[in-house]
Amino acid sequence: MTTKTNVMLLAMPMQAPIRALGALFLGLALATAMALPAPAQENRPISFADLAQQISPAVVNITTSTTVAANTGPQGIVPEGSPFEDFFDDFGNRGDGSPRRSSALGSGFVISADGYVVTNNHVIEGADEILIEFFAGGELPATVVGTDPNTDIALLKVEAIDLPFVEFGNSDGPGSRVGEWVLAMGNPLGQGFSVSAGIVSARNRALSGTYDDYIQTDAAINRGNSGGPLFNMDGEVIGVNTAILSPNGGSIGIGFAMSSAVVIDVVDQLREFGETRRGWLGVRIQDVTPDMVDAIDGLDLARGALVTDVPEGPAQDAGMLSGDVILSFDGIDVPDTRELVRMVGNSPVGKAVPVQVLRAGETEELTVVLARREDAEAVFPVATEAPEPEVSEMLGLTLSEITPELAEQFGLDGSASGLVITAIDPLSDAAVKGILPGDLVTEAGQQPVATVEDFTARIEEATEAGRKSLLLLVRRGGDPRFVALVLEE
Repeated sequence: MTTKTNVMLLAMPMQAPIRALGALFLGLALATAMALPAPAQENRPISFADLAQQISPAVVNITTSTTVAANTGPQGIVPEGSPFEDFFDDFGNRGDGSPRRSSALGSGFVISADGYVVTNNHVIEGADEILIEFFAGGELPATVVGTDPNTDIALLKVEAIDLPFVEFGNSDGPGSRVGEWVLAMGNPLGQGFSVSAGIVSARNRALSGTYDDYIQTDAAINRGNSGGPLFNMDGEVIGVNTAILSPNGGSIGIGFAMSSAVVIDVVDQLREFGETRRGWLGVRIQDVTPDMVDAIDGLDLARGALVTDVPEGPAQDAGMLSGDVILSFDGIDVPDTRELVRMVGNSPVGKAVPVQVLRAGETEELTVVLARREDAEAVFPVATEAPEPEVSEMLGLTLSEITPELAEQFGLDGSASGLVITAIDPLSDAAVKGILPGDLVTEAGQQPVATVEDFTARIEEATEAGRKSLLLLVRRGGDPRFVALVLEE
């Protein structure tokens, strides 16, 4: 039997407070004393009480209210007079067309004495009213300063002075290493101002977002913990609790907090502009895989970001080309595409950034003036060279120069150029790499190909150079990617 495991956001719908949780089974875990090495005993906290007392006043509970359309429910299923009629009415299934109020619970923390509060975007998204409950007592309404769905961060503001607050710490620092102690605080399952302890289980986790940099922790976090802080042992916020990995909706010791390295920049921009303003390089990129290394002149290992397209924008203005491998950005080595996206996104709009690229076996230095990602509209140019029909079989591919019939069959743009793949040998390396009929090959060996003769020449050049693979630029539905195919013996 397969158990389904889901990544779950942690805002808690407040349909029926505690009774909706059913019976709570409280147990006492019996810990067996174990002899620990002297260093571990010295470093292990005797108590978290002092730290919890220090940071608790800055943690808040958040209640949101939203007006939602009426739930018409299973009309006609329950007849009038049925003993179940009241039951369905109680759950909003009357179908009378009247709107209703929905509430949800979440967490947050104060970052300034004058009332700025950080939480998750999904906690307050669509809310009509946001109410902040403070540890010392009392409640205040909050307004939204700005939100960033890409990192699931929201910044709120309450009208207050001299509030207790906490500061961000360095999520890449010594106190955030794997194995370090951390505290999670928040409003789990409606049980406000709860504290749980654990360790940093892993770093640099990615779930589904472009700018993901999650800290994984086994500190118990549950529904309602969304937006709450993850503290290091110095009382600094190194993450914002956002999601859990769970097959049943409850904590199983795999929780995720967006790192402060990401959150700090987002909060600063929301505070200053009410929105994010991320740098935009203006390229489409993919990771360099190990099987591509031999096919790229001058590359010693799988590193950097391989440029697949350069639309109109900053990179094109700086002279960057498709097929370039971005090795460094602003003086920092680029290990892969994910890190490059983070580097660019964290850079100021308008900054002139030195970018080192590998092109045709030589490194070149370009200077790119970054634009704003949120304003960017990529336009991908296409070639217009007229094709001449010819068919050939090479490297497990049946290649044809484009004809009107093939363009119609595979839905190709009338101005497309290159070689269209009409068939694949199912036992070939091309099939293993996921190439499909209808894909369009526009480059081979990092040079354009428009005819079968071009493709044959690229194979011969790679073979004479002693290469074991040939790098192809393949487009599917307009989306490009590089694929390295093993050359036939």
